Amino acid sequence: MTVLEDRIEMADADANTERLDKWFELLERMPVPEGYRVEIVGGNVHMTPQRDTHWEIIRRIVRALEDRFGMDVKVFSDVRIDFPGFENGFCPDIALLRDSAKKDDKGHWRYQDVEFVAEVISKGTAANDYGPKMTAYAEAEVPLYVVADPYQGRCHIYTDPKDGDYAEPTRVDFGTDLDLTGTVVDLVLKTDEFPRD
Repeated sequence: MTVLEDRIEMADADANTERLDKWFELLERMPVPEGYRVEIVGGNVHMTPQRDTHWEIIRRIVRALEDRFGMDVKVFSDVRIDFPGFENGFCPDIALLRDSAKKDDKGHWRYQDVEFVAEVISKGTAANDYGPKMTAYAEAEVPLYVVADPYQGRCHIYTDPKDGDYAEPTRVDFGTDLDLTGTVVDLVLKTDEFPRD
């Protein structure tokens, strides 16, 4: 990249963040029903109700991360992190950040510190999790992305991002352990009690 291209990219990123800040500021003033998650994917606002099945899977994954890394692990659910691409203010179901992660000068967590993301599929937003969000996570070089799909009763494990894409996923049916040893989380995740829809 040239200096000019670097400056253009930085200016675009700043403008993108400013637009997202304005969007989220407006959304925070709206009467969003309790139990709904709001995020912006490619400039489109998505409000998704969190179902008990959804939360049960999230809770089990977070618990496994806390068991592995301790209670001080930087793991978040439904917290805004801006990812590469046009107006991508995601609120991942689960985001694990490196221990050294610090918020930027605007108080936002940086996507460059994200080591692991897990999304639990909702019917209304499944296309985002398998499409533009997966692309943004790959472009951000998130080393491990897991999609838990209670409708299929299966998890999809994406690793080794390269050139804005992941290699073919490993598919594991609920009830079979997810062997994530050798990845950034280095654990075996039990799925036998993941509920199905």
